[in-house]
Amino acid sequence: MDNRTEQREVAIRLSGVKKMYKLGQIGGGTLQGDLQSWWARVRGREDPNTKIGTDQRLVGQTFMALNGIDLTVYKGEALGIIGGNGAGKSTMLKLLSRVTAPTEGEIDIYGRIASMLEVGTGFNGEMTGRENIYMNGTILGMTKAEIDAKMEDIIDFSEVREFIDTPVKRYSSGMYVKLAFSVAAHLDSEIMIMDEVLAVGDMAFQKKCLDKMRDAAKKEGRTVLYVSHNMNTIRQLCDRCIVLDKGKVVFQGDVEDAINMYMSTSKSLAVMNDCSGDHKGFNTDHQMHIDKVTFLNTDFPIYYPGDVVQVRVDFTAMKDIPNLAMRMTVFSGDKTVIGLATSDPAICAEKGKNSTDLALQLDWLAPGKYIVRLTAYSVNDFGMNLMHDVVDECFAFEKMQDLNDNNRMNWNHSWWGYMMFPKLEIK
Repeated sequence: MDNRTEQREVAIRLSGVKKMYKLGQIGGGTLQGDLQSWWARVRGREDPNTKIGTDQRLVGQTFMALNGIDLTVYKGEALGIIGGNGAGKSTMLKLLSRVTAPTEGEIDIYGRIASMLEVGTGFNGEMTGRENIYMNGTILGMTKAEIDAKMEDIIDFSEVREFIDTPVKRYSSGMYVKLAFSVAAHLDSEIMIMDEVLAVGDMAFQKKCLDKMRDAAKKEGRTVLYVSHNMNTIRQLCDRCIVLDKGKVVFQGDVEDAINMYMSTSKSLAVMNDCSGDHKGFNTDHQMHIDKVTFLNTDFPIYYPGDVVQVRVDFTAMKDIPNLAMRMTVFSGDKTVIGLATSDPAICAEKGKNSTDLALQLDWLAPGKYIVRLTAYSVNDFGMNLMHDVVDECFAFEKMQDLNDNNRMNWNHSWWGYMMFPKLEIK
């Protein structure tokens, strides 16, 4: 181990931490279901209401959310935590925030913790913004005088000054997150724990939050633990990164190496086109539903220069929808927005089952893996777009390098970006 690492002060240490949840014990959804589960346990039979899966984290009636975590976080360090849904990220943060206790293992924390596990965590909806600031500060062990000294900075940063004496139950989600982040960032705590806090809020406020967290780690010497699915914010903020998978730390070290490992083990391109995922999270009128996307010109979505991504979109319309259009937002594997492609509003959808074929040109796209968000919308008589359905990670594809290019080189996105312009002309 590096001598410099040995000399650093420890902020958090996890040793052999496990968190186990019992399944099927309570909350079957109905009294009948709970009685069935109880009677099965009495007879020593399998619970008829327990879902069966192949995940090795399911052992009998238990689920290992965390399965042996060993981790040391140092003071003044900004640590990124990434992994797929269900990997154990939020469970780890809940343990560190003392929301719940580990089933096994030890957690040593050296300093006070300010955490944001979701929008408005720890807020009382009946209390005003100002009252919630006092309450959160008191929970952290601060005196009224200490909170008063920080009050103006908190209010200024939050951008909700005119509503600070209004009960927070009347706040929008954006106002909630602004005040909650401002409280967590300004109160006296040695450790900040943030779980997807930048998922809500405008771009200017997101940048301000990133700058504040970076200053907290670099200038104020505070420790920051940050969970996000946005790899760009992980890159901008974090010094080190860990990858969680099925309740275990599978990698810890350099940020870029962690991101590359996570992306290489994420959802397979081949199965990322069934549209069975959650369509929520977007402001749509639910007048149609995208059911399925099928690749027309390939069994596996790998393309070469000159190829075109051709897909068939099957969807169900709840009514006749004239002037329907489709929009593809293309993201890199780390969810950086690359660009947008739209169709003309010329699809005439009838009530019931429909399908349409789309073709996406790849001419200027650099080699790499890409994810597509598919949006269905129509244009009304006033020229306004009406959003009908959105599938965030609808399908994915990979563009390969030109095998016939004698001057080809392995494409480095961090150096050259995601667009490949035509060859330079020599004159």
